[in-house]
Amino acid sequence: MNKLTAIIPAGNEKNNIEAAIASVNFADEILVVDSNSTDGTYDIAIEKADKVIRRDYENSASQKNWAIPQAKYEWILLIDADERVTPELKEEVLNILQESNPEHVAYWIGRKNHFMGEQVRYSGWRNDKVIRLFKRDFCKYEDKRVHSEIISTGSVGKLQNKLYHNSYISLDTYIEKMNRYAWLQAQDYDKKTGVLTPYHFIVKPLWRFFKHYIIQLGFLDGLVGFTIAWIQIYVVFMRYVKIWLLRKSRK
Repeated sequence: MNKLTAIIPAGNEKNNIEAAIASVNFADEILVVDSNSTDGTYDIAIEKADKVIRRDYENSASQKNWAIPQAKYEWILLIDADERVTPELKEEVLNILQESNPEHVAYWIGRKNHFMGEQVRYSGWRNDKVIRLFKRDFCKYEDKRVHSEIISTGSVGKLQNKLYHNSYISLDTYIEKMNRYAWLQAQDYDKKTGVLTPYHFIVKPLWRFFKHYIIQLGFLDGLVGFTIAWIQIYVVFMRYVKIWLLRKSRK
C-alpha cells in the first residue's frame, strides 16, 4: 500500500486545527504548516501532528509549494484547517492508495460548503472542487496569490466523495477574510487590468451579484445565498479600489 502524508496549512486556526488533524488520522504522516500563529494553533499542532514546520505567510500557493517537498511520503492529501475528511472520503482515498500503481497522479475532490450554519447547495459553490490528493513530485501550485490550483504533469482523476468545508466563523471574520483576498487579488489582477473605469467599479460588481444570485441559483439558498451574492459585490468592488490604490502608491 502506498503511504500518505497529510498536509494542513494553518494560521491562527485554534478552533479548527485539532478537528482537522483528527480527520486525517489515517495518514502515515501528518504535517502541519503553521504561519507563525499567535493564538495557540502551534501548541495544539505540536501535540497532535507528527511534524510542524513554521514560516511567515506570503500567500497560499507559496506556503503550500514550500511545504510539499518536505512531505515524507510520495502521496499527499492536502486539506485546509477549515476542511474535514469524511469517513466516506477516507475509504475512497485508502482504496486508491492500495493500488500498486494508481491510474492518475492527482485527483479532484468536491467540497460540501457550509456558510452561516447552512449547507450551500447553489450560489456558485455547487460544483466547487479542488485537487487535494496528488503525487508530490508531479504537482505544484500555480503562481497566484488567491485561489491557486494544482498544476499537474500527469493525468488527473476525480473522487466521488467530498470534503466537508466550513470557512464561516462569524460574518465579520468572513468579511475580513474577503478583504484580505481583495488585496491579494489586486496584486494578481493589476498587470492584466487596463485603465480603470466605471465598468470596473459598478458593472463588474453588479454582474457578480447577478451571476451568483440569479444565474447560479443563489436565491434557492435563501438568505444565505443572498448574503453570499451581496458580499461578492463588495469583494469585486474592493479588488479594483485596491488596484487603484496600488497604482496611486507607485506614482
